Amino acid sequence: FIKKRMHISWLGQTCIKLQTKNLDQDVTVLIDAYKPKKGDFPRSFSPDVALFSAGEENAATLSQNPFIMNSLGECEVKGVMIYAVPSNDGTAMYKLNGEGLTLVHLGRLKKPLESGEMEKIIGADILFIPVGGGSYLDAKNAAALATALEPRVIIPVAYHCDTDPDAQPVTAFVKELGIKPEATEKKVIIKKKDLPQEETKLIVLEKE
Repeated sequence: FIKKRMHISWLGQTCIKLQTKNLDQDVTVLIDAYKPKKGDFPRSFSPDVALFSAGEENAATLSQNPFIMNSLGECEVKGVMIYAVPSNDGTAMYKLNGEGLTLVHLGRLKKPLESGEMEKIIGADILFIPVGGGSYLDAKNAAALATALEPRVIIPVAYHCDTDPDAQPVTAFVKELGIKPEATEKKVIIKKKDLPQEETKLIVLEKE
């Protein structure tokens, strides 16, 4: 019996690395591994699955022949069900089901979603939402959208760091959201049984 858990780390911008298990096999899913113009970022990755919300232009180097998804649709890879749904700006948002958890990654979303666009992604266990303004949602719109989507855990991405120095700091989003964040660390392990039942939890990750 495998304990249902998901290892999550943030690599800057909208890039998230997920590590889980399927039938005793480790599975790594990499989302939005785009090369930044500056700052510290791995030269290459060897994930099992790589998802891109805005095509593969400027993608990081991927080795070991991963399964790549960069367009709308759905598929199952190594026990993880993946749905790519359209956002309002021509990019993709991802919904993943694995380890008994539902995760939603809003990609490089810049404009708030309409109610019809929210239907496919509402009520996730874990929501990754860009919050840094500029090329992404700003803090106010991100906080309103995160609240409307009713996830159990919110993990902001695309805020100020060495690879994204022009983005707003995450503190602006935290203030707008009005939820005290959990202690920040470079990686978080989330188990199905530990998900909050009533309230929403906010986890702020340090860039790995």
